Amino acid sequence: MSNRATAAEASVRAHHVIPPAGPQRVLALAQLSNAVGDGAYYVTSALYFTHVVGLAPARVGLGLTIAWAVGSAAGVPLGRLADRRGPRGTAVLLALATSLAVASFLVVRGFVPFVLAACAYATAQSGLAAARQALLAGLVSRQERTGLLAHLQSTLNAGLAVGAGLGGLALHAGTRAAYLGVFALDAVSFLLCAAVLLRLPTVDGTHKRNGTPARNGTHLRNEMHARVEVDQGPGRDVAGRGDAPGVLRDRPYAVVALLNTVLLLRMPLLSLGIPLWIAERTAAPTWVVSALFVLNTGAVMLFQVRTARGVTGTASATRAVRRSGLVMLASCAVFALSAGVSPWTAVGVLAVGAVLQVVAEMQQSAGSWQLSFDLAPPDRVGEYQGFFGTGVTVARTLGPLVLTALLVGWGTPGWLLLGALTLAASYAMGPAVRWATESRAAQSRTADPFGSPAPGPTLKRPVTVN
Repeated sequence: MSNRATAAEASVRAHHVIPPAGPQRVLALAQLSNAVGDGAYYVTSALYFTHVVGLAPARVGLGLTIAWAVGSAAGVPLGRLADRRGPRGTAVLLALATSLAVASFLVVRGFVPFVLAACAYATAQSGLAAARQALLAGLVSRQERTGLLAHLQSTLNAGLAVGAGLGGLALHAGTRAAYLGVFALDAVSFLLCAAVLLRLPTVDGTHKRNGTPARNGTHLRNEMHARVEVDQGPGRDVAGRGDAPGVLRDRPYAVVALLNTVLLLRMPLLSLGIPLWIAERTAAPTWVVSALFVLNTGAVMLFQVRTARGVTGTASATRAVRRSGLVMLASCAVFALSAGVSPWTAVGVLAVGAVLQVVAEMQQSAGSWQLSFDLAPPDRVGEYQGFFGTGVTVARTLGPLVLTALLVGWGTPGWLLLGALTLAASYAMGPAVRWATESRAAQSRTADPFGSPAPGPTLKRPVTVN
């Protein structure tokens, strides 16, 4: 009995990290394959560009800012391409393009080639993220999406942790060959990602996805043809609401994406804000930086799926985002207390702040995933996800400047201002989501004035946001 109980407990624990078999597990495997390479890239790229390529740190920062700005602009059209041409093929091509861009860093020797390679890398990465989201929407039912995204986040953190360990070995060696090996590993990881994505069934990008999972390419296409004919009736555009405004003119969705971008300013905390704070403002030893990184990735890997389980619609997603703002404010206040105390007291305070920060991160992630899908038209998931995903690139671009000014420049008042800004954005999300939900319902009534049910999962049952 004890052996069976132990096996059952192990199975339950594995379920929290490993998604169910089928397309969900294949998507997680694709995420894992390139996350290992990315983890190694993240911890070594800055020193590679400065020590091996020979660029000044200021030029590296400028080049990466330009690259992510270009990548942010490219996310929407590449997401639209995934909607029209099919997300699986688009994702495979963009994974190959990312591999090629990373490989080009191996031969870069000057600033202009570096900027061109970085722009190609950021563009391919932004497009790949949008295509993956559209692919997920076509393969997984609406009810399963947030849970799968939680599994993917856990998988991502596991891969990043492994990759960061490999990158640490390269940093310890400190040789040109070690750095080149890391970039080659990252390039190969995206080739592997493309190969894994080919194992998924084809999703037809020219028809609406109504939230039902695909079983195989032929079955999906036949089923979608039949559903479009029944739901839309004669005379309607098979590709969806052709006269509906695009994402750039969808002001309610744009406001939700903007508020989410403000919440994402916490992204550079672990890689930049907290390390600078520890070094400049506290007496804590520098090894605490890596310890807090391990704490964060481990917590996300183990608990993100559980955190996301209660998020099932726009109402619960809005509540999760609101709670994340409160917890993030508490985290910022605790981090501020780590200045001016003894080294070991600072370590304890920083650990408490890091625990609160990762709780806020997991709640905000689960809520934003649900909102990004539920508020998007089902026939334009790739386009809308491409736009929503620009928040990540904006946070990567502006976050370092904002966090450096607030935390290093202002100290304790800066932490409190960051927490207050996060709290304000999280509480503003409720009215913004209500506006977006009402706008989507109004578009549905306009498209079908006779009151017949509009196609798409988000319009069949109106939701109320608290």
